[in-house]
Amino acid sequence: MQGKGRAVCLPADIDTDIIIAGRYLRTKDRSIWAEHVFEDLDPSLGKNLKGAVIVAGKNFGCGSSREQAAIALKEAGVIAVVAPSFARIFFRNAINIGLPLIEADVTCTNGRQIAFDLSAGWIDTGTGKRKVARLSLHMLAILRAGGLVAYWKVKQ
Repeated sequence: MQGKGRAVCLPADIDTDIIIAGRYLRTKDRSIWAEHVFEDLDPSLGKNLKGAVIVAGKNFGCGSSREQAAIALKEAGVIAVVAPSFARIFFRNAINIGLPLIEADVTCTNGRQIAFDLSAGWIDTGTGKRKVARLSLHMLAILRAGGLVAYWKVKQ
């Protein structure tokens, strides 16, 4: 599974309420979530996520276990999220909806092209390829299918 996009740099400890505020969870309309993603952090950020690879500090996705946070990122057009660590439930929610996550501590420059290959286990942030932790074959299969629901539809 390969991808590339331009970097959007974020700090450490981005919680799910920062990703999508609870006041928008009364609707099931995913386009509303995408429209308001990161609104309380930076109201203009959501408009700039299509084709982006988010590069953040440690503990990305901490806080509540809301699945809508990962969905909001994917709906906004995020290609992948790179961080040194992720909250465990956010990690599984993201994989389950088909949003690639890469555990790596990399230097971020806003707008710089980032390429990755999850199957081969590398990321290139513009300074050359470096190895990253590989996902399991099962998680890669879920991502390739587009998420857990799509994976099981193909399996049956």
